[in-house]
Amino acid sequence: MTSNSSGSALGGIALRSRDVAERSADACLELLDSLGAPERALASYPLGDVERKSWHYIPKSRPGLSLGQMGEATRALTHKLLATVLSSDGSHTVEAIMDHEKILGASERAEGKSRHVRDPGLYHLSVFGPVGGSAWGWRFEGHHLSMHFTIVEGELFATVPSFLGANPAEVRSGPQKGLRILAPLEDRARALLDGLEPAQRDRALLSDRAPSDIITSNDRRLSLRRAEGLHGGALEGNQRDQLIALLEAYTGRLEPHLARAALAAVRDQGLDSVHFGWAGGIARGEPHYYRLQGPRFFAEYDNVQNGANHIHTVWRDSDDDFGEDILKAHYEHEHGLPEERR
Repeated sequence: MTSNSSGSALGGIALRSRDVAERSADACLELLDSLGAPERALASYPLGDVERKSWHYIPKSRPGLSLGQMGEATRALTHKLLATVLSSDGSHTVEAIMDHEKILGASERAEGKSRHVRDPGLYHLSVFGPVGGSAWGWRFEGHHLSMHFTIVEGELFATVPSFLGANPAEVRSGPQKGLRILAPLEDRARALLDGLEPAQRDRALLSDRAPSDIITSNDRRLSLRRAEGLHGGALEGNQRDQLIALLEAYTGRLEPHLARAALAAVRDQGLDSVHFGWAGGIARGEPHYYRLQGPRFFAEYDNVQNGANHIHTVWRDSDDDFGEDILKAHYEHEHGLPEERR
């Protein structure tokens, strides 16, 4: 039986699905069982390892076991694991981000600007803690992709930080011309912006200049700044629907039970308190940035680099990145100790 809510018996906000947790654990165990001892060692870490919070979205060498180091059967099991926590759209987007490396590599070689190895095999799996235990998690990461999943007490989920990016944002030439793998994250924000009255738009505009990247970068801990922009309480009718549609562009990457719980968690915090802010140009093709901020969550989108054709996006939670909130509650509930003293 699947339990599905935004509340936790331990307190705070959590995504809950025992069914998804069991399927994820089963898929992860099947994957690990397919590995030899050296490969399994590369993929496995203690839950408390410092590596769990060391994350990035740039092209760089990474720990963990890469797709390129896996046999065909294990690669298929990795995609099966991802499918336990992602929607069909989410899985398709992740596949597209990895495949996009080939498009980027070909473009850079044609321009004589190749500085990095662009290889869909350079996406790494890292598993933290005893799979299926009372607290464990896993990460899948590479260039323009960093997804983190923490599972506590066999049903509580944290799915943040969650980073997706695309370069190019729109393929301008070749057989894939016109492809925009993160189109909903831009188009739904523009629909919201375009639907605002002039006075509302003035409140939403943070600056006429967009920042060069997401402002939270790869910070291990998110410190929320003062909310800026237009708050949800100032939206009416279709405007409010556009805000929800934009939020769903982020939460909808998750498996449907988790996606509904994630959106419910935002609603529980109050849509009126969600702020939408835009910076940079308004016309398509101009450098631009937006963010969504609630009492706990923070989403950013930036498209400035490479002539405003290079997207970075992230969804984070000030209390529950890397499962901090549910892990703290779990350790206090199970052991009567704060996490740092367990």
